[in-house]
Amino acid sequence: MIAGSAKVHNLNLRPAPAGGSFASMTHYGQFCPVAMGAEIFAERWTPLILRELLHGELGFNDIHRGVPRISKNLLAQRLESLRGSGIVEQVRPEGARKHLYRLTVAGRALGPVVEALGTWGYHWASKDLEDDRLDPDFLMWTLRRLVRVNALPDERIVILFRFRRHEDRSYWLVLLRPSVDLCMEDPGYDVSLEVEGTVAALAGVCLGRIEVPQAVKAGDVELRGAPRYRRALSSWLGVTHFAGHLPIHA
Repeated sequence: MIAGSAKVHNLNLRPAPAGGSFASMTHYGQFCPVAMGAEIFAERWTPLILRELLHGELGFNDIHRGVPRISKNLLAQRLESLRGSGIVEQVRPEGARKHLYRLTVAGRALGPVVEALGTWGYHWASKDLEDDRLDPDFLMWTLRRLVRVNALPDERIVILFRFRRHEDRSYWLVLLRPSVDLCMEDPGYDVSLEVEGTVAALAGVCLGRIEVPQAVKAGDVELRGAPRYRRALSSWLGVTHFAGHLPIHA
């Protein structure tokens, strides 16, 4: 296709300085737009970092909570690389002590790419979850994000989560509309509901593959608490929006 009068966005794809983090990026040596886009987007961890930032401005630690298996040093390198490519920028809100990261116009333009990748992954790559993909930290960060705030009662609800095979960890979701907080240590409130089960079962709930009552009936999840809280849990926990996308058939 000849460019003609089409507007070309300059992504500031300048060479990396000697010894800089750009040296680790893959270069395909082609002028093909697919190759040039993949040099930025397809670097390991980058799609997941972009997925987090598509939710809005985030601090470094919040990005890391969404991608817990990347080392903080490597995350810092990836963010710096994305800044150099014109995909991410740093901002410091007035009165804030720390800066935040947010997507530039070019970064936000990758939103449909991330969305398409997630849709494909949901329908073609996520049906059989292996153990090495079942991270309880990421699961809880996802559950926090999927809570249906509008379905919550007016009172504070505290849900304690424990996972089989991960007995050394406990998580507390503190739900007080419109806030949803995830605590890794006891926040000191009375617990309204205890949820104990497998990471796979709760991941299936997040993915919309199974509902909470089905997981309870199968013995993969156990609920302890007042009956009204046990009944309401399904209405509080949402599912990934990818569950509503239709697969593409040949």
